[in-house]
Amino acid sequence: MTDWHIKRLSGHCGARLTGVRIAEAREAELDALRAALFEYGVVVLPDQNLTPDEHIRLAKHFGPIDINRFFTPVPDHPMIAEVRTRADQSRVIGGTWHTDHSYDPAPAMCSILSAQQIPPYGGDTHFASMSAACAALSGGLRKTLEGLSAWHSDSTFANSKVGIKASKEAHRDPALHPVLIRHPVTGAQAVYVNGDFTTHFDGWTPEESAPLLDYLYRFVTQPIFTCRLVWEEGMVAIWDNRLVQHYATADYQGHTRLMHRITVQGVPLTG
Repeated sequence: MTDWHIKRLSGHCGARLTGVRIAEAREAELDALRAALFEYGVVVLPDQNLTPDEHIRLAKHFGPIDINRFFTPVPDHPMIAEVRTRADQSRVIGGTWHTDHSYDPAPAMCSILSAQQIPPYGGDTHFASMSAACAALSGGLRKTLEGLSAWHSDSTFANSKVGIKASKEAHRDPALHPVLIRHPVTGAQAVYVNGDFTTHFDGWTPEESAPLLDYLYRFVTQPIFTCRLVWEEGMVAIWDNRLVQHYATADYQGHTRLMHRITVQGVPLTG
């Protein structure tokens, strides 16, 4: 038994968990939090106000920390990345549907975002369930996708207009993943392509791949598969990058937004 109280955010993904202060959580409560993450894809924890050290402790319960090579680190805490939007920016980091670190051979398991400064309105984050989308595929399309893998690349950071100044040394070779993956813990099947980092199907040209990929990007982000997170000061959100994609809304120009993010190492993905 744990003291978590769980309230679903939507029919296919997302849950709000209250009743436990993360900084004081027992091992059993952190294990229950992990189980909820795998069940709902994204978990939202209000009123946590984590310190950097508490943030790191939470992340280490899920696994080794994957230090992001593109983001500015938090001063004195290099394992935490700053996700900062200046008041004069019209575009934001993560302002398109994507999956964190899909460009790595072993993509990030989960991301943990801690709200430091939120705008007076807007800046919501949307999540879409890739397992629900997978279950809704037609039989014919599923059969086609089960035989495909796709390449993912970090090359989009080279032309970033949202304040990411990536050095040439930060970039790596593209990574190949199955289009339909199995979750490493639960075995749930999920679609694993995203518009930010997927470039083409293995054995296909980018031109041949584009029509089917574009269709998949639209299909998996239909509103029926999504939930919407309205941020609050001190809130923490954790999402499983194998189960959901996310999208940051850029509707608060003129205001600053600052989040602290840690990503946790994952494992190579299989179909």
